[in-house]
Amino acid sequence: MTAAVELFAGPGGMTLGLHATGIHGTGIEWDPNAVATRRAAGLPTIHADVRNHGPRDFPDATVLAGGPPCQTFTVAGNGTGRDELDRVVDAVKRMGDRQTIDPRDFADDRTALILEPLRWALEDFEHSYNTIILEQVPQALPVWNAYADVLREEGYSVATGTIATEQHGVPQTRRRAVLIAQLVGEAALPDPTHRPYRKGVHQHEGDPRLLPWVSMGDALDRPQPFTVVSNYGTGGDPKNRGRRTSTEPAFTVTGKISRNRIVDASGAELPRFTAAEAGVLQGFPVDWPWAGNDIPQQIGNACPPALAAALAHASRTIPASSPAIVEAAA
Repeated sequence: MTAAVELFAGPGGMTLGLHATGIHGTGIEWDPNAVATRRAAGLPTIHADVRNHGPRDFPDATVLAGGPPCQTFTVAGNGTGRDELDRVVDAVKRMGDRQTIDPRDFADDRTALILEPLRWALEDFEHSYNTIILEQVPQALPVWNAYADVLREEGYSVATGTIATEQHGVPQTRRRAVLIAQLVGEAALPDPTHRPYRKGVHQHEGDPRLLPWVSMGDALDRPQPFTVVSNYGTGGDPKNRGRRTSTEPAFTVTGKISRNRIVDASGAELPRFTAAEAGVLQGFPVDWPWAGNDIPQQIGNACPPALAAALAHASRTIPASSPAIVEAAA
């Protein structure tokens, strides 16, 4: 087996994607609710802050993976990370010069967590990771690009970009900034397997070489057509509420998904999405054992398993004989 350490492992989305490629290990996760879900699912987990661990704690790991918290970078968050993006990029460059970064330099110490994977990758240790897989909200792409410059100086081939998750079989439109780095071979982002979603374009139209995108109706076991009325991105203005039918992918799944109204063709209210359904829209199995509190937030923060699997599959040079994986959750 291949060995990996997964940082900010959450409730198991990245973990499931790594498992799909034969990568297994331990996750580091600080949120007790996500830890409860991981343990209910039988995933090896360390309940801890990634800042209190390092590569020496996982000497067999040859893969580093994770998705740092996005709250200060996402448009739905407080925006402090976006406001300090230039300073974050500068911190990445200084880390490449082996300078120490103080998290207190940032308005919100969660912003500095995006630097943790680079600390793990650069820490003076007996070996380097063969593969690095990272994902974040699109606003963080400049940080991954800065990572790429540093990692190339360390001998890695690096690919960065933004991926639309419906093009990898996830039944929602969600865009993520990603990074793949490899010590051996050329890093490349995964090719899409499904067509891009376009409003008003049927899922069976488009490039015949690609599969249709997956709709909410395809993914969920609901007996009748429905329409989702979403507050996402509306700023609370009812006039801006988006609508999607069950023949379309879901809007981006967030921790506020339970606020979305669901109506039938006549406009009558239907039951809102259950936790299991929200998990399915994020790409989890319908029977995933969600546990702890704040389950919608766990689901909204999770990496879609199909996206993680696509990124891991794209890391084509992972040696088949590598040691067992370690994933770190946070």
